[in-house]
Parts: sequence; C-alpha cells; structure tokens
Amino acid sequence: MKKTLLALICLFISATALATENPVVRIETTLGNIEVELYPRKAPKTVENFLRYVNEGFFNGTIFHRVIKNFMIQGGGFTKDYSKKPVHAPVANEAYNGLRNDRGTIAMARTNMPHSATAQFFINTRNNNPLNFTSQSVDGWGYTVFGKVISKMQVIDRIENVRTGPGGMFPTDAPQVQVVIKKAVVLKK
Repeated sequence: MKKTLLALICLFISATALATENPVVRIETTLGNIEVELYPRKAPKTVENFLRYVNEGFFNGTIFHRVIKNFMIQGGGFTKDYSKKPVHAPVANEAYNGLRNDRGTIAMARTNMPHSATAQFFINTRNNNPLNFTSQSVDGWGYTVFGKVISKMQVIDRIENVRTGPGGMFPTDAPQVQVVIKKAVVLKK
C-alpha cells in the first residue's frame, strides 16, 4: 500500500513537472540553429499564436527581412522573393506582462497599432528599453516579449552582422545575402 501510494505521488509530481515545462522551439536558419524558450504563463495568447504558426509550418522558407545592428533581427512574414505570407487574425498585445525587451528575448513585431501582431517576430540584440510597456496608450503599449533565446545566441550575432541594404519593398535593412528560416519546430511542450 505504501509503495503504491509513493509510486502514485512520484508519478503525480513527474506529470506536474512535465506539464509546467515551457515549450522550446528550434529555429533552423541558413546561418545556424537557434533555440527559444517560450513563456506561456506570461504571454499565453502570444505563445499560442506563435506555436500555431510553428505547427502549421508557416515560418519554413521565410526570411529575416529586417536586420538592424545594435537593435534587432526581424523575420517570420516574407518569403525569399519578398512576398508577404497570408496570416491569421492579430493577437492581443500582452506587453504588460512584466517581461522586458532585453538582449536575447523574442517579441512580436506589429504596426503602430498596439494589437496588430500576427506572425512576424523579432529577437532583440541589445536591451531595448523604449520597446517596453509603459501604459495602455498608443505610445505606451510596447512590444510583447514571449520568450528568450536559450541556445546559440552566437547565431543571432552572426545574423545581426550581415551586410544590409535594399531588398524587395525595403529600401534599407534587408540582408544582402538572405538569411532563411529553413524550419521551425517545437522540441518540447
């Protein structure tokens, strides 16, 4: 009886620990692989949205179309010929979650409208305090951080240092040798 009870308790603890693990996504690029841990407790709608795109294979074959040294690298919306991919409805801005746009964090890109993020994301290459939430106003909403690079930050640094210029509809900041997201996959849930 005691052994059975002990076994059940251990099984419960193991199941609880597994259920609380954060998802990890590997982003395979032409310059190397990146692993990001996502924070569903802090940004549940954003993480659900991002994982939906990953599981649909949406990011496969897209490019990092905007790279600004000492700021961020942005991708997840355009194909190699700079065609914009069709997206799902925008997700609500969750930038009030206490997470900051610090070096190595992944956040949602959006237009100047606070609740307009769809598929595009960016990875901060430095601490970007002006992107953080300050108030629920057009100027204060900030950009939703929903995870952090946990492996291969040197790949982010490589991408940040590519030569940029015009590309597609972008007059500047497009890598002159494209950095392609070959595949994005969930490693653990």
